[in-house]
Amino acid sequence: MTWSIVARDASGAFGVAIATRFFAVGALCPHAESGVGALSTQALVNPYYGKHGLDLLRAGVPAPQVVSNLTAPDEGRDHRQLHIIDAEGRIGQHTGASCIEWCGAVAGDGFSVAGNMLANGRVVEETARAFRESQKPFAERLIAALEAGEAAGGDKRGKQSAALLVCSTEAYPDLDLRVDDHAEPLAELRRLYEKAHERFIPYLKCGPSRTRPWGITDRTVIEQEIARYKKPA
Repeated sequence: MTWSIVARDASGAFGVAIATRFFAVGALCPHAESGVGALSTQALVNPYYGKHGLDLLRAGVPAPQVVSNLTAPDEGRDHRQLHIIDAEGRIGQHTGASCIEWCGAVAGDGFSVAGNMLANGRVVEETARAFRESQKPFAERLIAALEAGEAAGGDKRGKQSAALLVCSTEAYPDLDLRVDDHAEPLAELRRLYEKAHERFIPYLKCGPSRTRPWGITDRTVIEQEIARYKKPA
């Protein structure tokens, strides 16, 4: 099941966008950490790849080696798909020999696209193309990439869930959006992304951060900041 893109923005932010014909893909598959990297575990998911993979990346292990360290001892590795980007932009990819066609992965400068149970190989190619060509803000580029992959055929079983995870400077995500069960999950993911700009994103900009540990607590100032905020074009 599933196709996804993991990427590192020029700003240093990391992101994962993912879609599938399966329930709640955002619960187990995408993982990212500010300053560390991002990964997605797919096909017959091994959720432990998330925690252990980020631990290894945090320790400075390059993404290709992280993939080897995670998959080598896993007796189910032939049924797994995994791709990773690290803090230096290096890519690691694994598609098990028993993953269901179409399955495979492509990589570019600062991103990786991987999928299985797809309608065709154009799904990952179009996802990659759209990400490369988009001039939109990072999160929108990730969504647009999935939309292009869906237009090329997407998951050959259909649609059900999607997720977007973006981490930049803080110990918590900038965005962690999940569509667990929907007839048009990518359309709903985009709607949630737009909705987040009404209050959620400007509110977070007032919250505790590494440079301002206690954040803004004056509610009047918070409301002023929310009213002043404009969504990046």
